[in-house]
Amino acid sequence: MNIVSIVAAAIAGMTLGALWYSPLMFGRAWMDAIGKTQDELGSSTAPMIGSMAACVVTAVALAIVLSAAGVGSVTEGVTLGAVIAVGIVFTAFLSDSLFCGWGTRLLLIQTGYRVLYILVMSAIISAWPA
Repeated sequence: MNIVSIVAAAIAGMTLGALWYSPLMFGRAWMDAIGKTQDELGSSTAPMIGSMAACVVTAVALAIVLSAAGVGSVTEGVTLGAVIAVGIVFTAFLSDSLFCGWGTRLLLIQTGYRVLYILVMSAIISAWPA
C-alpha cells in the first residue's frame, strides 16, 4: 500500500464531503431532508472527527481491496470502486432507507456523496503504485 495515496484519498474524501454538505451544494437540502436546522445539529466537531476517521478507514480498506484484486490502472480501480460503491454501499443505504422511511431525496444525497468519494478514492489510490 502507498501511504501517500491513502492520505491523499482520505483528504479528497473529506474535501468532497465539506463541499457536498455545504450550502453551495446539498447542505440545505440535506438539513431539510433530515428535518433539522443548523442550531438543532449543534457542534460539528465530533461528527467531523468521526467522518475524518471514516475517510481514513475507507481509504485503507480500498487500498487493501484494490491491491488484493491486482488493480493495475486507474480505469480498473474506478471500475472496482464502482462495484463496491453501488453494489455494497448504495444497496446497504437503500435497505436502511426503505426501513427507516428516509425518502428518495435523503437517500440520494447520502449515497451520492459516498459513491462519489469511493470513486474518487479508488482513482487516487490506483493512480499511485504501491
